[in-house]
Amino acid sequence: MRGDAGAVVPEFVLVSALLTLLFAGLLQLGLALHVRTVLVDCVGEGARYGALADRAPEDGAERARELIRASLPDRYAEDVDARYATEGGLATVEVTARAPLPVVGLLGTGRTVTARGHGAVEVLP
Repeated sequence: MRGDAGAVVPEFVLVSALLTLLFAGLLQLGLALHVRTVLVDCVGEGARYGALADRAPEDGAERARELIRASLPDRYAEDVDARYATEGGLATVEVTARAPLPVVGLLGTGRTVTARGHGAVEVLP
């Protein structure tokens, strides 16, 4: 019987491959959460901007697009819209962004991530 002699190399290869896949998966999850968080922050800021007394919802959508383009690739800012809405009986501006869900790096599939932001409408005195 030879015992365990020479088993270290295949064991190292199998364990390192498993750890590499686990690390890559966690890295990709972190990237997807980063993209979602950036989108939520940008649409929230856009909604607050569009809700100012001297602004319109379209201004908020444009502001959100600018912020998204500054933080992520341009294709993430292609589907942004804004409208007036009511949230809990309060008049708000709602900015919505839909972007591809990153699956491999920043490459996405047909699935999308949607982020919505609300800003309370200011009224001129």
